[in-house]
Amino acid sequence: MTNTSLETIQIETAPNPAVSVIWLHGLGADGNDFVPIVRELDLSGCPAIRFVFPHAPTMPVTINNGYVMRAWYDILGTDIANREDEAGLRNSQILVEQLIAQEKSRGIPADRIILAGFSQGCAMTLQTGLRHSEKLAGLLCLSGYLPIHATIAAERNSANHETPIFLAHGRSDPIIPIDRAEKSRDMLLALGYNVEWHDYLMPHSVCEEELDDISAWLKRVLA
Repeated sequence: MTNTSLETIQIETAPNPAVSVIWLHGLGADGNDFVPIVRELDLSGCPAIRFVFPHAPTMPVTINNGYVMRAWYDILGTDIANREDEAGLRNSQILVEQLIAQEKSRGIPADRIILAGFSQGCAMTLQTGLRHSEKLAGLLCLSGYLPIHATIAAERNSANHETPIFLAHGRSDPIIPIDRAEKSRDMLLALGYNVEWHDYLMPHSVCEEELDDISAWLKRVLA
């Protein structure tokens, strides 16, 4: 899996993009899931952006009775904090690193690349972004959590210690309870990261108020 480049959907907001946003979908979805987000964001005043929406690999997912679907890593059970597919997370981390390298090869410097993700994609954004060896522009983390948290203090790269992190969650999320996200937030804050926290009256989804906050954050990060 780690030697296979991912298929992507790409949207450019204007010619000659100066910024890339690599947006990772959640379990069972694909790159199409967040394509509509581009036209719903207020990007006025932002430079030209290339949005990259990759399709995760397909694999059997244990919690779904081994059903094969798109997933960044296996979900072994409901106790996601203590039973994690570490090998799967690290394999997909390599794939996300390849996406970053691809954008760099197209002329976008690392510090103008944003990693974004929802649910499993949020976990992969934190898994990859905090360990990446060059400073990224930002980490946009929606309705997810910090995976393999026991090793992050030792494995994190100082290059992204000052990178802004947008962390958002639904207060009525039945898939990933908000306390899991709050614990991730608190751990990141304790490690000294620049976390902007938002919570909303919504389930495991995205809401209009959140899109407004994402737009404002993107404008600040890309200013």
